[in-house]
Amino acid sequence: MMSLPFYQKLHQHYDRSYRNRDLSTTMSQYQQEKKSSAIYTHGSTAYSSRSSAAHRQESAAISQASAASYQHQASRASEFALSHKAASAYDYGYSHGLTDSSLMLDYSSKLSPQTKRAKKSLLSGEEKENLPSDYMVPIFSGRQVHVSGITDTEEQRIKEAAAYIAQRNLLASEEGVTASKQSSVSKQSVSTLHQEEAFEKKSRKVAIREKAEQLSLKKTLEETEAFHKKLNEDNLLHAPEFVIKPRSHTVWEKENVKLHCSVAGWPAPRLTWYKNQVPINVQAHPGKYVIESRYGVHTLEINACDFEDTAQYRASAMNAKGEVSAYASVVVKRYKGEFDDTRFHSGASTYPLSFAVTPYGYASRFDIHFDDKFEVSFGREGETMSLGCRVVITPEIKHFQPEIQWYRNGAPVSPSKWVQTHWSGDRATLTFSHLNKEDEGLYTVRARMGEYYEQYSAYVFVRDADAEIEGAPASPLDVVCLDANKDYIIITWKQPAVDGGSPILGYFIDKCEVGTDTWSQCNDIPVKFARFPVTGLIEGRSYIFRVRAVNKVGIGLPSRVSEPVAALDPAEKARLKSRPSAPWTGQIIVTEEEPTEGVVPGPPTDLSVIEATQSYVVLSWKPPRQRGHEGILYFIEKCEAGTENWQRVNTELPVKSPRFALFDLAEGKSYRFRVRCSNSAGVGEPSEATEVTVVGDKLDIPKPPSNIIPSRNTDTSVVVTWEEPKDAKELVGYYIESSIVGSGKWEPCNNNPVKGTRFTCHGLKTGQSYIFRVRAVNAAGLSEYSQDSEAIEVKAAIAPPSPPCDITCLESFRDSMVLGWKQPDKTGGAEITGYYVNYREVIDGVPGRWREANIKAVSDEAYKISNLKENMVYQFQVAAMNIAGLGAPSAVSASFKCEEWTIAVPGPPHSLKYSEVRKTSLVLQWKPPIHSGRTPVTGYFVDIKEASAREDRWRGLNEAALKHTYLKVQGLKEGESYVFRVRAVNQAGVGKPSDLAGPVVAETRPGTKEVVVSVDDNGIISLNFECDQMAPSSEFTWSKDYVPTEDSPRLEVESKGNKTKMTFKDLGTEDLGIYSCDVTDTDGIASSYLIDEEELKRLLALSQEHKFPTVPVKSELAVEILEKGQVRFWMQAEKLSPNAKVNYIFNEKEIFEGPKYKMHIDRNTGIIEMFMEKLQDEDEGTYTFQVQDGRATGHSTLVLIGDVYKKLQKEAEFQRQEWIRKQGPHFAEYLSWEVTGECNVLLKCKVANIKKETSIIWYKDDREISVDEKHDFKDGICTLLITEFSKKDAGIYEVVLKDDRGKDKSRLKLVDEAFRELMTEVCRTIALSATDLKIQSTAEGIRLYSFVTYYVDDLKVNWSHNGTPIKYSDRIKSGVTGEQIWLQINEPTPNDKGKYVMELFDGKTGHQKMVDLSGQAYDEAFAEFQRLKQAAIAEKNRARVVGGLPDVVTIQEGKALNLTCIVWGDPTPEVSWLKNEKLLASDEHCNLRFEAGKTAYFTISGVRTSDSGKYGLVVKNKYGSEISDFTVSVFIPEEEARSVAEEPQKGNKKAK
Repeated sequence: MMSLPFYQKLHQHYDRSYRNRDLSTTMSQYQQEKKSSAIYTHGSTAYSSRSSAAHRQESAAISQASAASYQHQASRASEFALSHKAASAYDYGYSHGLTDSSLMLDYSSKLSPQTKRAKKSLLSGEEKENLPSDYMVPIFSGRQVHVSGITDTEEQRIKEAAAYIAQRNLLASEEGVTASKQSSVSKQSVSTLHQEEAFEKKSRKVAIREKAEQLSLKKTLEETEAFHKKLNEDNLLHAPEFVIKPRSHTVWEKENVKLHCSVAGWPAPRLTWYKNQVPINVQAHPGKYVIESRYGVHTLEINACDFEDTAQYRASAMNAKGEVSAYASVVVKRYKGEFDDTRFHSGASTYPLSFAVTPYGYASRFDIHFDDKFEVSFGREGETMSLGCRVVITPEIKHFQPEIQWYRNGAPVSPSKWVQTHWSGDRATLTFSHLNKEDEGLYTVRARMGEYYEQYSAYVFVRDADAEIEGAPASPLDVVCLDANKDYIIITWKQPAVDGGSPILGYFIDKCEVGTDTWSQCNDIPVKFARFPVTGLIEGRSYIFRVRAVNKVGIGLPSRVSEPVAALDPAEKARLKSRPSAPWTGQIIVTEEEPTEGVVPGPPTDLSVIEATQSYVVLSWKPPRQRGHEGILYFIEKCEAGTENWQRVNTELPVKSPRFALFDLAEGKSYRFRVRCSNSAGVGEPSEATEVTVVGDKLDIPKPPSNIIPSRNTDTSVVVTWEEPKDAKELVGYYIESSIVGSGKWEPCNNNPVKGTRFTCHGLKTGQSYIFRVRAVNAAGLSEYSQDSEAIEVKAAIAPPSPPCDITCLESFRDSMVLGWKQPDKTGGAEITGYYVNYREVIDGVPGRWREANIKAVSDEAYKISNLKENMVYQFQVAAMNIAGLGAPSAVSASFKCEEWTIAVPGPPHSLKYSEVRKTSLVLQWKPPIHSGRTPVTGYFVDIKEASAREDRWRGLNEAALKHTYLKVQGLKEGESYVFRVRAVNQAGVGKPSDLAGPVVAETRPGTKEVVVSVDDNGIISLNFECDQMAPSSEFTWSKDYVPTEDSPRLEVESKGNKTKMTFKDLGTEDLGIYSCDVTDTDGIASSYLIDEEELKRLLALSQEHKFPTVPVKSELAVEILEKGQVRFWMQAEKLSPNAKVNYIFNEKEIFEGPKYKMHIDRNTGIIEMFMEKLQDEDEGTYTFQVQDGRATGHSTLVLIGDVYKKLQKEAEFQRQEWIRKQGPHFAEYLSWEVTGECNVLLKCKVANIKKETSIIWYKDDREISVDEKHDFKDGICTLLITEFSKKDAGIYEVVLKDDRGKDKSRLKLVDEAFRELMTEVCRTIALSATDLKIQSTAEGIRLYSFVTYYVDDLKVNWSHNGTPIKYSDRIKSGVTGEQIWLQINEPTPNDKGKYVMELFDGKTGHQKMVDLSGQAYDEAFAEFQRLKQAAIAEKNRARVVGGLPDVVTIQEGKALNLTCIVWGDPTPEVSWLKNEKLLASDEHCNLRFEAGKTAYFTISGVRTSDSGKYGLVVKNKYGSEISDFTVSVFIPEEEARSVAEEPQKGNKKAK
């Protein structure tokens, strides 16, 4: 008979009745078929475990047991549960059998109706035997429930049974149950199994058919329901849904992987692939990703996977109805060539380590990977928070889900009203519905697959909620019940980390009966000890408690309520919880005493003081042995030490429990205590008195921790360690606080006391320096603060450096070699302290054993290895070291032969590096060669070529050898890749080139920043650099002329976070040079700044200005006159701060705002003003505005003395009068003149504030000018027009406006200079009105002329011929006739041909008109002149009557008539007379004479009436003739009146 495990021994009812009938039949069938088919089954092997607390012992064995043995281990009480377990095991897929059929196992499983998986038992054998009888047996929790017995083939049923056995073995292995072999099987049991199997076969077909029908009906219902879901109101439109979701994959490097999915939806969804929530861009990674969508199947193919492809991938499907996503993880594993046992957890296995047991048998171990992990989180009391991560398990096994467990500070987290857990199938979530400080701690999510698990942890910090009263303390935490009985309940709690700024005076405890919402305060005086017994409870009722802290400001928020606690004795609680474990056996207990007789109880025993504080003392004792059958009560007595005066404490309230808390004891006094028992029979004897007890806290406040040591962790966290205080008792934990150096402000790093002496403080600012302090906590209170730690800068922890590279031989001798190498790309966040070199011999291509070349670290990047063998070939490797340790060694170098170098030229330079890479330039640096040749190195040559160019394309960058070991390369082509090399030169020649530097692409990377120079307010000059691409271990390195400046006494460097500053202590000429800043552990990020002589002068001047700052003035102090004659003094500064002040000074005395002075400062615009209503004589002097803005000062002064002040005063008075004037009708614009286009002068003015009654009067020289039209002031303009303005119009013009409100006048002086100015404008206008010159022929010659509007003498006229001024003579004359300005050329000759210019000079400017008198123009004018000349000669010599004859002669009859007339003509004309148009001959009556060829006489000696008539003198020569008529009227005196009435006829002259 095999042995039973401990839980079966305690549960005798665990028998074969637990066995399910289907399972029994299946096992029987399996026993029969196994013999012939040799189907193998495997047990489970233990997984190696991560847990250091529990090492799982592997237990795997092979079973071939009879049905009776299984029935003996089973029980009918769990028949239903086991039937499902057996069926679900088939889904796990165990398919192998055993080769040895002679072995038999004991499958002792731990089974329990509980669904939660139990943890491994760590109890010893003795402890297991003493387990209580009500122990609940745990069982294996299956992942999915199936129905067993629906398969009909023998092989499937065999697999079903095998799976059950494998599951039993897995359970047995997990719980540590060892297997044992069995050697016999009951034949009776076998026959029983055969009978059950036959019965099973009879009903199996029926069961299968019924089950198939059920499944078919269920499938039809599901399909119908899914179809109707899609038939919605939107015409079959429905949101996307994944028919097939992408699966997670684990692949090796360089392999390809495909993710597939299928999506349904209408309209057809558009699917997008994401990597870590970033859309995948196929064009950005050509050849890396292939995305296809064919026939509704969407595929993402990742080619040549590398480690960077390990990520979470998301397929997002979207259409008009919505969006849905599916996730899959890809884990890329790196093959190392050898098995890495560090990736397995501790544990033992009899199978190869590269394999582990899965539900399918032997397979690769489970690879559990966490994606989208929760980070360190910060919350506040009362908020909600959710922690979660995706769990990716490889290989993925259908229906086999991991067990997810959450832990806080190592303890499992159980769901409650405060916290809930959720597992969605691929994501584990922990949700806090209401954060409390109790929730602060290190949270761990553990994913377990069988025996193997992975876990991930992060800290959650919970800050205090805002206090209702500012300055009140924070809430206590962890309120729990320490002890409970009928009389009192002892409550304990933890003190808060934040006291609100003043010490906590104590705590108030509140209670509330379960089922009510009424809180009552338990203590009137605050208690300081974090433990308090609450009395006055009702027996049997449950209570909850909370605690509030109080300081001098007020009472803080209450803590989270405790769990409910019942006021019962522990024995009573146990009695109520206990249940009979077996039926009554009929046992009767017989006592020696009769039940009817009363027995006085004996004295209690073991009385002791278990707790003593300032507020109370707790006593504990054991009930007496002699007590009778009835209950007993207790009375407690006390007395002061040194007396026997015992006093009963609880007279009115007897105690029922063997524990009691005493209050109202005098602090500091000593007491003894004793207890009596009583019942109905009486009061017993007292117990033995306790030792003398002094009332006070037995538990002292702990001493502060010591030796606080911070150390770097990440760029936002620091690890703080400390030493526990000596003689510390009952420590609850520690509180840690941090402070930025220099701030003086301390912040708590944790709000829940942490245990241990190490804590990681998160949430710190990168680059800031912090100090830390720690306090210890126990129930008595908080210790004093520890000493402050040393300051530490928050940045990532250091790590060993990466391997060096590019090992080369710099020099070789007979027995030694000099190696050089490049420093590691990653320094690990700390300065490299040295290098170690290893070497090995290579004989016939076979390398030997590695040997150490140096024991002491080499500080330089070169080393001479001695004691080598001549002509031996060696290989080398180098490892770098920093304070974190030794890094990995470099790759093995090329093979170098140890032989003497006899070359005279220098060896190659080494340690080439480039920095400050920009799109057109970079800086190249190197170190001198180790081997300098026969003579010292005198310089260097730098070569460059494109990276893709041939070797013959090298070209030099410098013609002359460089003296220094750096070069700034200019003129690079953006985007081109280059390589560089350097050659050293000495007197013997140029040496071998160095190793190549590069390739490097000439480009300015995004985010590149330059060194910036700045001068602060104190005049301190510094260079500043900022880098946004730093690694956690990066540091700044400053250099001058590319030589580190670490020990320079003239410079000071300060770096914080991603910023660095180099400060000049005293900038001078010795500081001239190139300053560069390099960032370590980056891809060559650097920048430089040149300080030359010119820049030095600029910086020194700027520094001087900042040392003695002045308020920059935009406008100096000035004065202006405002309306009404107000005076405004003002100045404007460039800018003013809100704290700027101004002092107003007049004649060295400060003046203030009052009736006379009004001051105003506009700090936004920087304008400072002072106003005065009127300037008086005593206001003459010096005005100063003094400005002070922080440290900067400034002033501006205005001197108003003498004529300057009088002028200003006069102007102010004028403006005041002007304002008065403008109250009535006035001139908005005073009288002015304007010359019109017609060359007239227009006097005009603009008036304002007028009305209908306003009149306007014009005056000239005080004489009123009559104006024909009355002005209507419609447009506000008044005008006076003066036509043909000339000197006569000079004078003083005045215009007057007046009405009943007053009058205003405006005067305009047009005399002297003003008149000349006006005449100049008139002349200018006249000159502009001149027409073009025209040509006119006359009898005398040719005339050139132009017309103007009108002419005045002030307009000067000048003529020129062919550029030469014309000299006027009798032949050439100039003149003005009316509006015509002319030039007369008499008797023109060919010399008069050419260009003629008329210049009209207005007094300031000449205006020219030009005409060309040549060619055809001259010919035509000259011909016309000849014609007119001849006509003039004829006209001149023509016979004519010059004068002497009247038109009418009236003469009295009888009178003598004598008429004389002058006649002209050449030749002498012929003269004849006519009367009444008839020829008249001379006779005695009428004498006609012509004498001297020019005088003609007409004489009538006695006039008769017959002589009346019309007479005419006719003169004639060859050029023409003329008749001069006259009328003779002879009257008789009597007829004179009648003769007058007649109108005489007039004679006319006619020319022929």
